[in-house]
Parts: sequence; structure tokens; C-alpha cells
Amino acid sequence: MTHTAQRTSISQISPAAYQAVSGMEKYVRANVDGHLLHLIKLRASMLNGCAFCVDMHSTESLADGMDGRKLFAVSAWREAPFFDERERAALELTDVVTRLGERGVPDEVWDAAVEHYGEEGVVNLLMAIATINVWNRIAVSTRTQPPSA
Repeated sequence: MTHTAQRTSISQISPAAYQAVSGMEKYVRANVDGHLLHLIKLRASMLNGCAFCVDMHSTESLADGMDGRKLFAVSAWREAPFFDERERAALELTDVVTRLGERGVPDEVWDAAVEHYGEEGVVNLLMAIATINVWNRIAVSTRTQPPSA
């Protein structure tokens, strides 16, 4: 696919729709550790092929002091040595929820997340994953492009 012009702007056409998703974003930012949220947002955006969000979240992560090696390894997190067990549980949950298939979320993925985060923590992770997936779908569908370098 070649670079094409943005189709529309949700925030301009329907501010109420944009505010609804922004409300989810505010909840997630208040209830999920910022470092972990960067990993979740970047991973889901990579899986969804959202150039706008990959650019935004990698830039924000670096500005917030995330180690560049760890950040770049998000695309290959299973093989990379930079992630602890808690992060791996969150990234695995991000992968299966983002690419929800016929199996849904396997028990072993769910159980690992609950073990590390508790039930309330997993609910907050699910909200974070759901929210970035909404933003990705909006940005990809409207062809929102990252700002020029």
C-alpha cells in the first residue's frame, strides 16, 4: 500500500465519538503502570500495522525514558531477554486479545496474567488492550499518518 491522504478525522466529524474513546484512554492511563502501558500500546499497534500509533507510542516511550533496546525488541518479545515474567504475561495477553481467534483467550494466558496482576489488574490490562485496538482501528481505517520527520 502506498502512502495516501487521510480519509477523515473522527475528532472533527464526531467529537462525541472521539471523546468516548478518550474516556477509555483516561481510565487506562489512571489504572495501568505507564511503562507497561507503553509496551501494550506499542505491541498492539505493531500487530495491527498502525504506522501512526507505532510512531506515536515509540516516540512517547523513548521520551519517558524507556530503554531503546527493550522498545525495539517489542516486535520480537518472545525471543528477547529484556522482558520480565510480568511483562511477558501482559504482552502475551496483548497478542491473543489483539488477534482474537477461534480459541479466544486460552486459559494458560489468562491464568498467567491473573497470577501476575490479579483479577482487577487483568481487567485494567484488558481495557488498555481494547482501547489501543480501538485507536488502531480508527487510525488505520482513516489512513491517519504519522507527522513528517
